[in-house]
Amino acid sequence: MIHVYENYSLLAHNTFGIDVKTARFLEYETVNELRELIQQKQITQPCLHIGGGSNLLFKNDYPGVILHSRITGIEVVEENEEAVYLRVGSGVVWDDFVAYCVARNWYGAENLTDIPGEVGASAVQNIGAYGAEVKDLIVSVDTINLQGEERTYTNAECGFSYRQSIFKQLQNTFVTQVVFKLGKSERFLLDYGTIREELKQYPAVTLAVVREVVRKIRSSKLPDPKEQGNAGSFFMNPVVPRAVFDSLKIQYPAMPHYDVDADRVKIPAGWMIDQCGWKGKAIGAAGVHDKQALVLVNRGGATGEDILRLSAAVQQSVLDKFGIAISPEVKAVG
Repeated sequence: MIHVYENYSLLAHNTFGIDVKTARFLEYETVNELRELIQQKQITQPCLHIGGGSNLLFKNDYPGVILHSRITGIEVVEENEEAVYLRVGSGVVWDDFVAYCVARNWYGAENLTDIPGEVGASAVQNIGAYGAEVKDLIVSVDTINLQGEERTYTNAECGFSYRQSIFKQLQNTFVTQVVFKLGKSERFLLDYGTIREELKQYPAVTLAVVREVVRKIRSSKLPDPKEQGNAGSFFMNPVVPRAVFDSLKIQYPAMPHYDVDADRVKIPAGWMIDQCGWKGKAIGAAGVHDKQALVLVNRGGATGEDILRLSAAVQQSVLDKFGIAISPEVKAVG
């Protein structure tokens, strides 16, 4: 069923807890209903398609149409001895999908446990955590654009890179379903963060154990949006030339890093923000989380502009101290 709301509050649709409204909110449950909205020209400009709102920061009320998918369903489209291929609706909650895979002993999604949001947004954002990225699971992405044209993008056509995809550039193209490939043979990614160390507390390594460990690590660092508004990691970890890192390493021997390739190194933005003294600090109602400096939080009553003001101050501090520009992962709207 199609749901249409006017002057609709977005408080429940953004994890920062910013109390803004949209002029019109459209929600659909099937691909056919989205086609119907397009054919009836219900989707007027400006328009924005959202998932769980876990990567958005609303600066003001939205003057146009906001769309939300409730397309559900997880369907096995192909299966063999080595892998299973699943077509998943864009409105499926991402962590529900991870739980579904883990319960069936399908490998690949477990490190992405507890990432907020929905399946459609996972492909748009190329979500990642603890050494895994969703691009490594995606086979194809089904879309419809505002002209009613349907297209399936192969993985290679999606333009995936760190927290990027072609869908961020395509205006008014809506993800409807995503096909994932999960493995049936044991394959774990355990060398990112403290996963391997935490696993020492368990008698065996299983998918359920890895999922539990990832959840415990995340909850120890990241605040629950239901208790304190946030969007998880606010900044992307910068990738710099190896020569830049080598120079910084002389000055900061404890600087953590992850090799991207022979010529590039990824430096944790949270570590640099912490070194700048921002952890636990605030500007008004907007603050830096006291356990993870990569996270900006709404301490109560913050506006989108408050969060952006803090973000700019943090970015400037990192640039001044390390000569590195860090960029928001969160999309500011309005």
